Amino acid sequence: MSSAPRALNRATLQRQMLLERVELTAEEAIERLVGMQGQAPNAPYVGLWSRLEGFRTEELATLLTTRRAVRATVMRGTVHLVTAADFAALRPVVQPMLERLFARSPFARNLRGLDLDALLAEAIPLVEEKPRTRAELARALAERRPGTDGLSLAYAVTYLVPLVQVPPRGIWGSRGQATWMSAERWLGRGLQRPDVEGILLRYLGAFGPATVADMAGWSGLSGLREVVEPMRPRLRVFHDQRGRELLDLPDAPRPHPDTPAPVRFLPEYDNVLLSHADRSRVLDHDRLPPLPPGNGGRLGTVLVDGRLAATWRITTPAPGAVLTVEPLATVSGRDRQALEEEGRRLLEFVAGDSAHDVRLAAPRS
Repeated sequence: MSSAPRALNRATLQRQMLLERVELTAEEAIERLVGMQGQAPNAPYVGLWSRLEGFRTEELATLLTTRRAVRATVMRGTVHLVTAADFAALRPVVQPMLERLFARSPFARNLRGLDLDALLAEAIPLVEEKPRTRAELARALAERRPGTDGLSLAYAVTYLVPLVQVPPRGIWGSRGQATWMSAERWLGRGLQRPDVEGILLRYLGAFGPATVADMAGWSGLSGLREVVEPMRPRLRVFHDQRGRELLDLPDAPRPHPDTPAPVRFLPEYDNVLLSHADRSRVLDHDRLPPLPPGNGGRLGTVLVDGRLAATWRITTPAPGAVLTVEPLATVSGRDRQALEEEGRRLLEFVAGDSAHDVRLAAPRS
């Protein structure tokens, strides 16, 4: 396999289901992706729409309400959408990283000298009893510890205790507050024993070929070189143009670099833009992935020929919905047509039967 950026791009797009839409259930796709970024609660719906044939919002909403999928803090200390089975596998692996993140936070400094084990023992019955917002949890804990910053107490719990955000948060079109509950109580199951090797193999299946630094960038874990070393007999080794070692599963798909890559609209924070230390396979070296705040489903990024080429935003001025695409550079006539056609399909998914209009803004550069 060539290890040029275009070859790496096509390999990753194939595994991310972005070269062509596939016929999988939403649950199967979320597991294949090893979770989807979920800070913007509705964003995974657009991410699944871009990847799956015939995806409907009701399918993911049902997974959340029936507790087969959850929104929870896992990789990089960020909220992801994962299946219930994957939460049980992922959370033990990332727990040391979350403890490290909390220890470096201002919340930990506010609680210096506090017995954290006693705090968590006190908090667990509260998050097992019912879902609570972080503010509600802060008030309940502060009542028991006068003079201690309640918000810092609540953040200690949400960092260190395996919790999930429960519906209606994450249901398409809902803007419910984030409420947290014990994962074990919500899912009716405990966590698995940590299997870092197994998780890294799955990462390669979804994002490879990749360096050890890429694995660390995706997961937030440290010390991975020692974990990877005994895995080498099970992996193939490549080198990129700068001589860096890339690891991969032996039988993973590695399409020809000239394989066509269609226009794809992605939501905020899509993991294909965030899951490598070296993002040059999808981004130009002088660009960072845009990270606009949002509730999801109304703004995001666009891939053209497999690379970040534009941002998009849906607004709803009367009488209908407008999709504005803002290219990062001049767009060819063929790509312009593809952007408009895929944009109309996105509008139909997001806005239903209302009047639709796709507008391409002038390029930024």
